[in-house]
Amino acid sequence: MQRTFAVIKPDAFAAGFQGKIISAIQESGLKVVAMKTLLLSERQAKGFYHVHAERPFFGDLVKFMTEGPILAMVLEGDDAIKRWRDLMGPTNAAEAPSTTLRGQFGTNIERNATHGSDAEDTAAFEIGYFFSGLELAR
Repeated sequence: MQRTFAVIKPDAFAAGFQGKIISAIQESGLKVVAMKTLLLSERQAKGFYHVHAERPFFGDLVKFMTEGPILAMVLEGDDAIKRWRDLMGPTNAAEAPSTTLRGQFGTNIERNATHGSDAEDTAAFEIGYFFSGLELAR
């Protein structure tokens, strides 16, 4: 079993798509093992996206991720990272197939409804950034 980190971003949260996205996760066979709603501070968003700090879009990304609540989740299943990324679809929602979450609920490359870890080391960092060991206990 593998774990990955997932976020329902402020755009999809504000539009009320949490239930549909969680249903799609469960229907895909992935299991939600931890979940919480958060309103990120600027400092928290910068820490989470620190790998993008030198990129030109960093400021806009931080502003977007702090504009409203998010739903942070830990998903579990065989090959969870790849399965979640396939379910989300391409980063640019405008180019994402309508069968993907970003194609259904996103708008563009920034307002793309969801986030997911891209590798095991990223997942470990992101899960640990948002969830304590007690929140992940079974």
